Amino acid sequence: MKFNILMILLSVSALSCAQETPKVKQVSKMKPKTDLKGVKVVNTDDPICHMKTAEFLKDTVVYKRKTYGFCSDHCKKEFKKNPAKYALK
Repeated sequence: MKFNILMILLSVSALSCAQETPKVKQVSKMKPKTDLKGVKVVNTDDPICHMKTAEFLKDTVVYKRKTYGFCSDHCKKEFKKNPAKYALK
């Protein structure tokens, strides 16, 4: 009986963890609209999700004459909502 209750609790716990949604949507298999291999950006990490931009550069934004790189369109949109919060000082 105790074993059955323990198994039920473990199953419920495992299922509840599997349903958690990630805080940042990372899409690493999307291809950029343009070739960004030669683009120089001021940041080495995506300012939103902290992925390495050199490996996953998918999009860019120019803010205060500096080009920032992002791993996805989602991170670019988050940056554009409040660029001063994420921009390098």
